[in-house]
Amino acid sequence: MTTTTDSAGTDAAPVYPTVRTGCPLDLPPLVGEMREERPVSRVTLWDGSRPWVVTRYSDARQALRDPRLSADLHRPGFPFISPVQKVQQNEDLPVGFLRMDPPEHTRQRRMLTAEFIVKRMQRMRPEVDALVESLLDDMIAAGSPADLVDAFALPLPSLVICKLLGVPYQDHEFFQEQSRLMIDQTAGVEKVLAAREELRAYFDRLATHKASHPDDDLLSRLVAEQEAPGHLSHDEVVGMAAVLLVAGHETTANMIGIGVLNLLEAPGQWAALCEDPDLIPGAVEELLRYQTVIHTGLPRVATEDMEIGGVTVRAGEGVLIQLAAANRDPRVFDAPDRLDVRHPARQHLAFGFGVHQCLGLPLARMELQSALEGLVRRLPGLRVTKPLEELGFRHRMNVYGLFELPVTW
Repeated sequence: MTTTTDSAGTDAAPVYPTVRTGCPLDLPPLVGEMREERPVSRVTLWDGSRPWVVTRYSDARQALRDPRLSADLHRPGFPFISPVQKVQQNEDLPVGFLRMDPPEHTRQRRMLTAEFIVKRMQRMRPEVDALVESLLDDMIAAGSPADLVDAFALPLPSLVICKLLGVPYQDHEFFQEQSRLMIDQTAGVEKVLAAREELRAYFDRLATHKASHPDDDLLSRLVAEQEAPGHLSHDEVVGMAAVLLVAGHETTANMIGIGVLNLLEAPGQWAALCEDPDLIPGAVEELLRYQTVIHTGLPRVATEDMEIGGVTVRAGEGVLIQLAAANRDPRVFDAPDRLDVRHPARQHLAFGFGVHQCLGLPLARMELQSALEGLVRRLPGLRVTKPLEELGFRHRMNVYGLFELPVTW
């Protein structure tokens, strides 16, 4: 374990984040060690800052619902995982509602709640199922082998979020590249700024167009119902749309790809779904628990002195809530390091918890269920053509997953 030393000369704070040195489907060893030995402990980030990392389930839930932990990245002490993330602290760049605290966070989130309710997602399900069928038709027609990420996992959520927002799908390659750059911890600051500004400029033009050419989509409703009456500025609408687009396809696309890989690698799990598709809703929850793609931790900063897991966190100190570690906590989940689709885990924290719980979780669940149902029905003989050690994993990205998944059937 790599560590730094504090002023007293004692080992104090391991360098973080750390890569998965063993199996890429397992947590980094450091994270498991921290959860069992030092569940709330300091780490050292790239800039020398030493935030706390919370790794146990009960502590994570407490932290996620505590109003004394702020999501506002402009507050001193806010922890940034990489230099490119810290670029966002520039106050000249508008910040989306994800990085706001109540009451403004609550006000803006309420504007979107009705767009993502379960009933609305259920009404969308036939359209999503049709997209799944179309993508699989094309992949099968092109023949085996194929890259499941490129042919299926990435285009499905891109198509869905485009339809929801009212974004022309012919622009999907542009926004996929911009969103990829924005969450790449290794990308240069200039590239991140350029990608962010290009995406905002795109939505600036599109929102302006929607004002005079409205349609039945989320962006048109934001312009008509929130911008026109003055509830949101034009820039706020643009920022909200950009956040929804990036969040709406990056996480789901990566979850589809790495979820399928986990099912194929774990003995008997893919076969179980092929034999009994009724297991799929529970399997989605188990996959979200087992392979939580938000893998470096949700960043927060304490606004006053507080206690987490018996440790005093001072005002102005950063906190990273490690969802992936919490979702494998043996105090809550039986055999947490084993994937079992017959053991659904709906109490997982993959979508967060509290006021900042993922707004789009009904959409993500629906898409993941539709994707898996289509795959096990159409491609029960699916298998990966490369060993794990030859696959490219997104170790240095904010959202974990695969760059490609070569498969045959």
